[in-house]
Amino acid sequence: MIFIVVKFPVKPEHAEAWPDIVADYTTNTRAEAGNRFFEWSRSLEDKNTYVLVEGFEGQDAAVAHVGSDHFKWAVANLGAYISDNPQIINVQDASDWGPMAEIAPH
Repeated sequence: MIFIVVKFPVKPEHAEAWPDIVADYTTNTRAEAGNRFFEWSRSLEDKNTYVLVEGFEGQDAAVAHVGSDHFKWAVANLGAYISDNPQIINVQDASDWGPMAEIAPH
């Protein structure tokens, strides 16, 4: 699995609307055959930062995603809504989610 985390610094005037701005992009990415997950969260430290956690089955799925019309739309349009370059972590050979050993419900 390819595991990616991206922090998007959103311009303050667009922060509240960000989920709506990326709604179609999110829906279309989640519908891709090789997408495992595509989840947005809002930073607790900076209300203008959104964090995207995404996973793809492998290289073919990631290449298909980057070649999709909705990814091309994101590249062409999301720059108008961000205040700086997004920061990314990309792990090419992740296994899968697993339980955290140090913290458990009790």
